[in-house]
Amino acid sequence: MAGITVICVGKLKEKFYQEAAAEYAKRLGGYCKLRVVELAEQKLPKNPSPAEIQNALEKEGEAIRAKIPPGARVTALCVEGRMRSSEELARMISGWEQGPCKNLVFVIGGSYGLHACVKAEAWDMLSMSPMTFPHHLARVMLLEQIYRAFKIQEGSDYHK
Repeated sequence: MAGITVICVGKLKEKFYQEAAAEYAKRLGGYCKLRVVELAEQKLPKNPSPAEIQNALEKEGEAIRAKIPPGARVTALCVEGRMRSSEELARMISGWEQGPCKNLVFVIGGSYGLHACVKAEAWDMLSMSPMTFPHHLARVMLLEQIYRAFKIQEGSDYHK
């Protein structure tokens, strides 16, 4: 069974996000070894300067990089990433499962995004939408899309 790690900056505080993420994590249990890693978001003042934001992103980037398993294929979720259909994501995951790499990592940054070093080292960059969403909702959306990808691969009618 393949291993998928979702590295997230920030903890889910709202119960509805926690419940939704837990439901998709449970569903994914039959398809992959899912590991969700929550990292602390750096504390910033109410109106941070660009330098303070950059410093926080750098610290978060270091923490993210420390949690990536050696040899993993990393996909960074970021606004400048490529938008993919659910079918394209399913093909991407299927192709990865058939290859030599058995660890796929998705990285979701905090409210200010991801440091450039994380994006530069990523195998792929994925954008969920040109719209702006809370990064906590992005986790739920990503877990649902990974679940949908496995359902597409098995030919289920979940994806209509």
